[in-house]
Amino acid sequence: MAMNSIIELPGNSWTEAVASEVQDRAIESLEEGKVLYFPHLAFELLPGEDAFLQPKWSTGDAKNISFERETGQIWGVSGSDAEKTALSRMLRRYADSTREFLQNLLPTYASTLLQARTSFRPIEISGRASSYRKDDTRLHVDSFPSRPTGGKRILRVFCNINPEGKPRCWRIGEGFREYAQRFAGRVPQPIPGFRFVLSLVGATKGYRSLYDHYMLGLHDQGKLDMDYQRQSPQEAFAFPPGSTWMCFTDQALHAVDSGQHLLEQTFHLPRASLRHPERSPLTVLEDIVGRPLCASIR
Repeated sequence: MAMNSIIELPGNSWTEAVASEVQDRAIESLEEGKVLYFPHLAFELLPGEDAFLQPKWSTGDAKNISFERETGQIWGVSGSDAEKTALSRMLRRYADSTREFLQNLLPTYASTLLQARTSFRPIEISGRASSYRKDDTRLHVDSFPSRPTGGKRILRVFCNINPEGKPRCWRIGEGFREYAQRFAGRVPQPIPGFRFVLSLVGATKGYRSLYDHYMLGLHDQGKLDMDYQRQSPQEAFAFPPGSTWMCFTDQALHAVDSGQHLLEQTFHLPRASLRHPERSPLTVLEDIVGRPLCASIR
């Protein structure tokens, strides 16, 4: 079934200006829940950085090696201090490149775009043991158990840096409204006081809003339903090495079947910064549930 979830756009530079018609199409497509695909936008490694394209650099405790640009902290990585510093430099360069690219591609977002974690995924995802909640080979929307967004959007920029020609193979599912209508009724009501306790003991970084509660529920319920995983509308696409793609991963239903050596940068964006706030997951869920889910965000 033709779903047309992938929108191919021109671009082979992280720093050059972007034509206004490309900017306009990018924003409209993103806010519709599409995936923007830049087949010729590669992230070039510096001499010696190809040494990091091996699984051994991951501690194996998590699927990602994570880097925080503001603090310079890196975790989930093995190696000496000098090697960790060198990998941090590579990830910082990717973080800076993606931010400059989005400032050129999505200028109306630029002033309120919040940069979050940078990740490197050197381990092949296919065959990796995981709980159902962490199994990204199942269709899902992104929601973070320990990092509530409070209604902010999750915009992620991905780049395949595989040195052996292996693509990153995705599947993209149905629209967010259809997905949410299907599963929102299955999400249990929150236990009174439980979200406050999670924040109090530091299990979450901030208070888990009702919106975050429902998004986590949608994430889990969709992954648990194996009939849905097999039979729901979905479109497969292989992102080759040297390509970049991005989407609002809290809206674009996605799964990853295979791939190794991926860079990813997460950004957050307030609902008020969208061209079409009525398309945001927060607005859609409030419409379905019939109540405000983030009272402080209007």
